[in-house]
Amino acid sequence: MKFTIYGSGCAKCKQLAANAEAAATSLNLTYEVEKITDTNAIIDAGIMRTPALAIDGNIVVEGKVSSADEVRALLG
Repeated sequence: MKFTIYGSGCAKCKQLAANAEAAATSLNLTYEVEKITDTNAIIDAGIMRTPALAIDGNIVVEGKVSSADEVRALLG
């Protein structure tokens, strides 16, 4: 499973990444995290608001920091 975090690297981006990792860990999932901070790459991905989270290439969160529980619900 791959989490992609889109954002400038701000505190909200870091919190979203931490929440995604906590959700995956609680479900005993193997995952990797990629952080995209390049503005052009973020725009190319179709992201209009950051922070954003994609799981295996599918954008599931945009413009907010989802809690670990919210991310866990997205995982299944």
